[in-house]
Amino acid sequence: MKSYDAIVIGAGPAGGTTSLCLARAGWSVAVVEKAEFPRAKVCGEFMSATNAPLFADLGLADFIDHAAGPQIRRVGLFAREEVLEAAMPRMSGATQFWGRALGRDKLDTLLLERAQAAGAELWQPWSAAELRREADVSICTLTRKGESAEIAAPIVIAAHGSWERGGLPTQIQRAHRASDLLAFKAHFHGAALAGDLMPLIVFPGGYGGMVTSDSGRVSLTLCIRRDTLQRARETSGLTHAADAVIAHVAHACRGVREAIAGAEIEGNWLAAGPINPGIRPRYSGGVFRVGNSAGEAHPVVAEGLSMAMQSGWLVGSLLVNEDGRARRGAALDAIGAAYASSWHAHFAPRIRAAAVFAHLSMRPATTGLLLPLVSRFPKLLTFGARLSGKTRATEPVLSALAGV
Repeated sequence: MKSYDAIVIGAGPAGGTTSLCLARAGWSVAVVEKAEFPRAKVCGEFMSATNAPLFADLGLADFIDHAAGPQIRRVGLFAREEVLEAAMPRMSGATQFWGRALGRDKLDTLLLERAQAAGAELWQPWSAAELRREADVSICTLTRKGESAEIAAPIVIAAHGSWERGGLPTQIQRAHRASDLLAFKAHFHGAALAGDLMPLIVFPGGYGGMVTSDSGRVSLTLCIRRDTLQRARETSGLTHAADAVIAHVAHACRGVREAIAGAEIEGNWLAAGPINPGIRPRYSGGVFRVGNSAGEAHPVVAEGLSMAMQSGWLVGSLLVNEDGRARRGAALDAIGAAYASSWHAHFAPRIRAAAVFAHLSMRPATTGLLLPLVSRFPKLLTFGARLSGKTRATEPVLSALAGV
């Protein structure tokens, strides 16, 4: 059994960021990832300007500046026949004011390659099948194609997201519900969307967003209730779920209809879900949760990717600052409590705001009441973007460890 200072389960934005933080500080890190890279993921791809300190600290700023899509200076709303826009709020006290988008095929690969270059050891493609605690050490059982292996570490970072199903105690297990939100995503070339505009898409039973990402492609991501999707399939007569979803959305939303008219889809639609919005325990028994594993915001606010990276940066910075390699038992628990508190202060407001926006967006009656108000006062879109966390940078809260 090989031992490490830390095991990171999942090499997405949260896991990749955490691995890079720890590895560059000299930690021995095992990164467990079941998928081959590069790979596409259902994700809105937008990274708000609040990530600028993170990119600078991790040495990623030059790559992001070169590879990501255009600066997003306007926020919009596509609802029914309305196509509205307003200024994206600027992040105060920063040199980078605007967010940008980058495909997960590029971002995840970048983070993982940088972590490996810093010394992290990659287990790919391996799946984490079991996690157990013995004394002050966690033992993780890995599997792939009939093979198995065990690795150990005092610290585990659960960065597997909330959609994963399996036997880990950090993975969500629940039955399907009619109200579940299923996610669909595709890239389009030649879409009629201004490069600096990111609109919120509102339609009956769901919501979504569009943004110009890298290479000039437009990312369209949609979340729709399971029961709404079923009715859309029955109404349209379309058997393929993604076809029924886009037909439903285009019929209900002029902005989407006009934006993708004549555009060419890149590859196939991706689907995932159900999404699991909410706040979950961030630490227990040597296991830290980051990204959607710790807490998930409705994608309506386009903050999921930023929260994933920032939570990984936060826990990595806290552990490195306190030299977590030597931490066991109560000392590690104190770091875990500090992380949970800091995480809550930074991310809980975004999750709560997203829940309000999502429930308002999905109800046709509410849309009918609010749309005239937003049409008259489009600056409400700017205000909503500010509430969702677009202007508050997340610095690692090392002061939270005072007295640990």
